[in-house]
Amino acid sequence: MSAGLLLSLAGLALIDSTSIGTLFIPVWLLLAPGPVSVRRILTYLGTIAGFYLGVGLLLFWGGSSLADLLDGALDTRPVLWGQLVLGVGLFLLSFRYGGKRRTGGGGAVLRWRDRATAGDASVRWLIGLALLAALAEVATMLPYLGALGLLATSGLGGPAVAGVLAAYCLVMVLPAVLLLAARVAWPTWIEPLLARLNGWITRTSGSTLGWVLGIAGFLIARDAAARLGLFEG
Repeated sequence: MSAGLLLSLAGLALIDSTSIGTLFIPVWLLLAPGPVSVRRILTYLGTIAGFYLGVGLLLFWGGSSLADLLDGALDTRPVLWGQLVLGVGLFLLSFRYGGKRRTGGGGAVLRWRDRATAGDASVRWLIGLALLAALAEVATMLPYLGALGLLATSGLGGPAVAGVLAAYCLVMVLPAVLLLAARVAWPTWIEPLLARLNGWITRTSGSTLGWVLGIAGFLIARDAAARLGLFEG
């Protein structure tokens, strides 16, 4: 495995570490009044990492089998036109989120967070909160899909891919783990920082989603247009 591949994967994992599920909700949990429960937050982060790992393995092996089965069917003109429409649609959708706060599913997440941070909350609420956040991000886990694409062309065997994906998921939750450690060791110092971080995430989460959708849509549409020969002559 090359150093360039490792650096690329590490960079994508760090981008994934800034999502709502891997950073925003952990910050909420760390801002709960009273002593922080290390076990609960590690349970939450472990569920997020495990979900991503499971989805990654399914996509890697399932996607490879599906590609072999289709055997070039994805390069037909009807499929490419469909890809072009999808890319343009994602690009246009990105303007809906630019500069706006995300709404809709926030109420459900807030209710689960309140139960998870309650003094008598059980582990199942934290697991449910983690799965809810992960499922909400499945459609926009573009850095993770990029990492899977790099691994698919790396020539690594199955066990090596599983190990690299596990390491990716650990790096993805590492910033939240470091914040947890700081919250336990230096609560007076870290709490104002967490509050500012929470405010920044709240203000920028909508525009970040817009940028992700816009870039992804542009790249998908550009690839389809190039393979359709729309830029020629």
